[in-house]
Amino acid sequence: MFVLGITGGIGTGKSVVASICRAAGIQVIDADDIAHELTDRASNTTARIAEVLGSDLIDDSGALLRGKMADLAFTNKRALDALSAIVHEDVVAAVDTRLKEAEKKKVKAVVLDAPIPVERGFIDHADQIWAITANENVRLERLRKRGMSDADALRRMRVQMSPEQYRKIAHFEIENNGTLLELEEKVHKLLRQEFGLRGIPLPGIPDSSAD
Repeated sequence: MFVLGITGGIGTGKSVVASICRAAGIQVIDADDIAHELTDRASNTTARIAEVLGSDLIDDSGALLRGKMADLAFTNKRALDALSAIVHEDVVAAVDTRLKEAEKKKVKAVVLDAPIPVERGFIDHADQIWAITANENVRLERLRKRGMSDADALRRMRVQMSPEQYRKIAHFEIENNGTLLELEEKVHKLLRQEFGLRGIPLPGIPDSSAD
């Protein structure tokens, strides 16, 4: 089974690339979705977060107060590192389980979508890594459209890996400074190239599509 790892910083369009892959007929395992599942309810994960970072980050039902956690994590690198370490173990276990299930079903390829390209649970699973990048001004504009202030967006960008760090671990870089159509064309072209080399079908992409 071919495991394609997709990663990139906030505002680069990483999740959009994963969605394009899903539409092409590839199963996507989203680390962010798994993390949400683990923290949207009372769990061992949220209990550890409360213990390390404070019970004021957890609501009465035991779920993580996501906005409050984001404000802390994206303005405090130590808090982000602590949160990542706490959530990481449980996310990795879930990723391992889903990859094993896919293998049992003889799935030919899976996309692993993760914003933080950690060694255990991402790099060690990925046969190939694509880094999604974009210019800072483009990223800022996208985050403004999400209702984020420039100051907040820049703080979040600064505590994440730099574009150079993402490039260093990637086999391919996809620059996403243009339109959705341009991005889709780039992703389809690379999918055809890499999946075609491995004989993996892409039912969601017509063979006759032009790049």
